[in-house]
Amino acid sequence: MKQKKIPLRMCVVTRERFEKRELLRIVRTPEGTITIDTTGKQNGKGAYLKKECEVINKARKNKLLDRTLEVSIPEELYDEMLRTIEEDGEA
Repeated sequence: MKQKKIPLRMCVVTRERFEKRELLRIVRTPEGTITIDTTGKQNGKGAYLKKECEVINKARKNKLLDRTLEVSIPEELYDEMLRTIEEDGEA
């Protein structure tokens, strides 16, 4: 029996490859809003971040998501990302 291929995605901060479910997906929707995609299937341009506080803080400091998604990311979204990974118990 053939093994199912596991999709790998790259973290925009660390440039490491991980399975999709190990990363946090941030999406710029076609309407221009920025959201955290919990399903992994939301329409729009996506960027992936490793589920670690240090990685999110580095992305905030260096404005990596702003450049990747080509839009200004509000500070509240970074706070929401930190809360999300703390709730998952991955912090």
